[in-house]
Amino acid sequence: MKSINPYLMFNGNAKEAFQFYQSVLGGELSLIRYSDMPDKENAKKEDLEKAAHIALPINGSDHILMASDAPSANEVELDTNSRYHITLVPESTEEADRLFRGLSQGGQVMMPLEKTDWAEKFAMFTDKFGVQWMINYDG
Repeated sequence: MKSINPYLMFNGNAKEAFQFYQSVLGGELSLIRYSDMPDKENAKKEDLEKAAHIALPINGSDHILMASDAPSANEVELDTNSRYHITLVPESTEEADRLFRGLSQGGQVMMPLEKTDWAEKFAMFTDKFGVQWMINYDG
């Protein structure tokens, strides 16, 4: 297997969320709107500027964070639950601090970035878009 890539669903704010993620994680953002799709005449007018697909490669690697906005006819229930977290494994304590400060800004911290039995620094939080994250730096 080459990689596992998280794919998130949004209800109209995927571009805003991914611009925020790009500001913290870096990388080159790729966006295809419903208006760019070959069958755009089948899309509702209110969906044309939504993200049909958005991708953010992380650190130039094979790891890519991806998403779409659900078309208005198929909007998804986006309640936060504890079934998933995107886990980041930074290369340094400074990177762990930077990622935590950036991604948790405006969100809700369940466990602050601190030493645990299994990691030099670990944190759990939900960002301002409702996406759940873990940072696990093991030194």
